[in-house]
Formats: sequence, structure tokens, C-alpha cells
Amino acid sequence: MTNPLLDFSGLPRFDAIRPEHVAPAIDQLIAEAEAAVRAAETVAPVSWERFVVPLDDATERLARAWGQVVHLEGVANTPALREAYNAQLPKVTRFWSTLGQNLALFAQYRALAESPAFAGDRDTRRKVVENALRDFRLGGAELPDAQKARYGEIREELSALSATFSQHVLDATDAYALHIEDEARLAGIPADVVAACRAAAEKAGKPGWLLGLHMPVYLPVQAYADDRDLRATLYRANAVRASELGDDPALDNGPLIARILALRAELAALLGFPGYAAYSLATKMADTPDEVLRFLRDLAARAQPHARRDRIELETFAREQLGLDTLEAWDLGYASERLKQARYSFSAQEVKQYFTEPAVLSGLFSVIHDLYGLRVEPDSAPVWHPDVRFFRLVDGDGTLVGQFYLDLYAREGKRGGAWMDDARNRRETAAGTQTPLVYLVCNFGRGDGGRPATFSHGDVTTLFHEMGHGLHQLLTRVGELGVAGINGVEWDAVELPSQFMENFCWEWDRVQAMTAHVDSGEPLPRALFERMVAAKHFQSGMFTVRQLEFALFDMALHDGFDPAQDDVQQLLDRVRAEVAVNLPPPWNRFQHQFSHIFAGGYAAGYYSYKWAEVLSADAYAAFEEAPGRIAETGARFRDEVLARGGSRPAAENFHAFRGRAPRIDALLRHAGMADATQATAAG
Repeated sequence: MTNPLLDFSGLPRFDAIRPEHVAPAIDQLIAEAEAAVRAAETVAPVSWERFVVPLDDATERLARAWGQVVHLEGVANTPALREAYNAQLPKVTRFWSTLGQNLALFAQYRALAESPAFAGDRDTRRKVVENALRDFRLGGAELPDAQKARYGEIREELSALSATFSQHVLDATDAYALHIEDEARLAGIPADVVAACRAAAEKAGKPGWLLGLHMPVYLPVQAYADDRDLRATLYRANAVRASELGDDPALDNGPLIARILALRAELAALLGFPGYAAYSLATKMADTPDEVLRFLRDLAARAQPHARRDRIELETFAREQLGLDTLEAWDLGYASERLKQARYSFSAQEVKQYFTEPAVLSGLFSVIHDLYGLRVEPDSAPVWHPDVRFFRLVDGDGTLVGQFYLDLYAREGKRGGAWMDDARNRRETAAGTQTPLVYLVCNFGRGDGGRPATFSHGDVTTLFHEMGHGLHQLLTRVGELGVAGINGVEWDAVELPSQFMENFCWEWDRVQAMTAHVDSGEPLPRALFERMVAAKHFQSGMFTVRQLEFALFDMALHDGFDPAQDDVQQLLDRVRAEVAVNLPPPWNRFQHQFSHIFAGGYAAGYYSYKWAEVLSADAYAAFEEAPGRIAETGARFRDEVLARGGSRPAAENFHAFRGRAPRIDALLRHAGMADATQATAAG
């Protein structure tokens, strides 16, 4: 039987892929790609069709097959698959590092850019070539041979360290279980969560309940458990995961953090950058670390008065109404939820009963239709788990635009969080248009007893957020791989389409249409929605400074920090002293689980969430200004932002849509901080 990782004739064969397929497939595809590289080095005269197309053909096959392995390692992790993944990771990393340093290819791209035949070629291809030349320089193509070799070694080690970091967090999360036999200790926790914990205990052959650290259990315990000791126990277990204070010393990410930071600094120095932050920003909208820091601190100055007020209100309520003389970290979620209930007469758990999965998906697909005239239809495909569903996106005339997988529920072997990734990008080929294919992954709780899953309003906004990323990838009209979808898009603009979609979760007509009570089927009452809206800005100051804490910490780590001389925990403490209002206990090891920057793509880029939020809020304001022209405005947003991919700078995309540079006004208004003055632009 054909190795399923070598079958590119249709959709990925996730039902057939086994760990033993990984090594032979990746070895073969690397060999084929290396042969294509050798052929491309000597093509003369150089042209798009004779040089770029065959090179893209070979490297795309490798990227697609390896992408399937990476995806499975994240959503269906097993010891055998992890072993196969870890064994091939150095080879794949080495191939891409070597490719990025190939002087012969660099020269070919330069020759293509300067050739008379290419002078009149269309803008998308010119952007691909410009990006390629930039990336060769950033990839060390102009370094001396010895430094090139060192660059490759650094890249290889960083890939392995990042993978191990993520695996440590997953293993520490999966390994923890708190066995409870006294039902009284579960008082306050929602019934569906208690049922899930009971099911976990039954599966493990134990009486009572098993409480773990996956978010569908952990977050409700923090928000609703009346037992303070129970909240504290789970909080500590969560806070020390993958650290020297955790249950398994072998999973300590501390040494990995130090090594990752040292290697990133060395890599930046090799390329002539003053630090890794400056290197990271070479492909972003922001120009310098100082520009980012000014942006973050300006926003912090606006948010801190609101955050301090939030904290004082919470402390007062906890002391006077809950009898808590001190407000500990494991009290924050519980006290906040009780204060919200007291002030606005509703609870998040009450609202959750209305956001049933079928209604939410129907509402989401309706938004997509109203904005872009597209239909989402059920489709079939091989999948990696029975929970996974598959859909197709079709245009008004029935043309297939793209397809996507939807994997909603948390489970063992699946890393936490929510994300979008592409399985296949849009591309124009001799055989026709290759349509995009994406993964949308979340970690929500599942339904029980034959009832549909219910989502918190936060879950709903998360789903809309990831769908926004998916639409950015699916709605591209660019046919060249290098700038199709999110390829080539500045990282600090990638969150624009995702954050933009979240706004529709606050429109009454939308919310009413996507709710159906899990028992009665009734939509969310308008009065309850109004109380939700009244509470929308509840603790927005605290939330904002928390995000700024992460972003400032990330930037400080990658701009002048020396892990050999400085202490990561002390740096984080200094950042918290500057902006935070909720200080965690000294044994909290958040950084050991900060996968965004140590195992993801956000190193020296976490600020992107707030940077892009300025763009997304301002983009949504265009819809607020013309409520009766949603289809017209949506078409313009699709044409000028989503469809463009990375074919032109994000700032130009935004200006073409909005007719001006972005302003911070809408962000401050949406965050309930509109009393702040002096609007500024991001980028």
C-alpha cells in the first residue's frame, strides 16, 4: 500500500497514517527536494516557470507531509508518534536551514529579480521574490561557511528544544489527576463538569471523581468551587507544571528556557542584529523593539488606572461579601465570578446553557454567509479522531473556495489551547486551482448523556477567533505559495482577521441566532444579553494589563537579556512590578508553560495580539458605521484584506479597506477605556 504521507492526490489520509510511515516518507521527500534544489541551482536562463515552480513543487510536498505529522503530534500524541516526530525533526530543520543559506539559489533569485523578462511580472510574484531575497539574508546565506554551519546547528537545536518544551507541558498536564471521594468538596462546580470528572474516575477504575488540569475542568473549578483549598490545590498544580517544583523533575522546562534564549541571542548576533527582538521584527510591521515598548507602555498607562480600580473593587467585595481577608491567586476567578453575579445578576454558567454547539456553529456559519456570501456545508474526509468534523466553503455560484477540519474537544494526547494551521495552501498550477485546506482546533468540554456540548461565551469568541484565522487562509485569492493565505503576512498583523471576528459575538441578532438552551431550546433572553453587555467591560483593565505583562516580558527576554547573567524569574517579577495589579505567588512558574514564545511563533512577537487589536477594532468600526451595508463592507474587507494574503504590506491592506491609517480609538472604546485620550496609530 502507498505510504499515506506520500499521497497528494486528495485529502490527507489521517485514518491510515501510522508512526512507521513517518521516517520513510520524510526521508524520500527530503531527497526529492534536495534533488530539485540541485536542479534549480543551475537553471539558465532563470525564469519563474523553470526555476520557482519546480522548486515550489518539491518543497511543498515535503511541507505538506511534514505538516500532517506535526499536526498529529499536536492533536493525537502517542509515544510512538512522538518518537517518530522527534527523530525526523532534526532532518527537516536541517533541510530548511540549508535551503535558506544556499548562495546559488540566492543568486538565482537575484538574477530573476533583475531579469528584463521579470521586470513587468505581476506584483504577487515580485513580492515572493523580494521576500525570498530578504529571507536568504535572514537565513544566513551571506555568512562565512563556518558561521553558516553554526547557524544551522542553532536552528536544529532550537527546533528540538521547542518541541521538547511543548511535550513537557502536555505530559505534565496529562499526568496530573486529583482524586476526590467527598462530594461535598465539589460544591459550586457546574454539574456538567462534575459529571466529566466522575466519568474520568470511572475510566480509571476509581470511585468518586478525578479532577485534572485540562481547561474544561480547571477553569470552572477556579471560577465556581466553593472549597478554597480545592481551588488552591489545582492552582498550584497548574502553576508549577513543567518546572522544578512540579511532580516530575524530568519535565522541568527551566534549563530549556535558558538554552533557547542563549541560542536565539547567538543566532541574532551571527546575523548582525543587536538582539533577537530586532531580528524578529525584521519581518513585522513594527520597526524596532523601542517602538513596540513605547506602544505597550502607552497602552499600559491608559489601562492601569482601570486595572487598579478593578483590583480594589474585587478586594473590597471579597472581604465584605466572601469573608476573604486576603485575595490570593486562587481566589481571583472565584471572587470575580461572584462579583459579576452580584453586580449584573447573571453567571457565566447560566449563559453557557444557551450556547449549545449546534446553535453556535449555525450562528458562526451564518455570519460567514452574511459577510462574504459564502456557504459552509458538511463534507467528508478521513480524520484523526471520531470527534473531528469536516466542512467545505463554497461561493455564491457553488464554486469550492476551501475546506476545513473542526476539532473542538479537549482530550488526553492533545495539546491545550486553540489554533489554526494550514494543511494545504491555495496555489495556481498547470492542473488548475489548488484550494486551501485548514485545521481549526479548540479544547472545549464535550456534551454528556446524549446532550450537546455547551460553550461559555469565552469559548464562543475563541471559536470565532480561530475561524477568523481560517478565513484569512481560506479566502485568499493569491495563487503563489509564498504569499497566499497568511504566508508572507507580517506576524503583528496576523491576528487582525481573527480578533475582528470576535466582535460579532456581541451583536444581539447574532447571539440570539446562535443560542438554544440545552434543555428548553429557547434562545438567550434579551434581558440576560443586556446584562452580559453591561458586564462586557468587567475587569477589562485587569485583563489588559495581564496581556501587556506577557508582551513586555516577551520583549524584555529577547532584547538585551542575558540568561547567563540574568534570572528569568527576576525579570518577570520586574515586569509585573511595572504593570501588574494581580501578583501571583513567588512559586508560580508561568514562564515554564509559555508555549507561545518558547514553542510557538510568538518569540519577540507576543505584542502582536495588542498591536493587531488596534487594527481589528478599527476594522470592525467600519461595520458599526454602516450597519445596513454589511455585505458591501464585508466584500471590501474580503477583497482588500483577506484575499490579498501577503501579496502587499498589511498597512497597505488596511489603508485600502479603511481609507486611512489605523487609530486606537475603537480599541479603547471596545475595552471600556474610551475616557483615555490622545488617539495614536499602530504602525
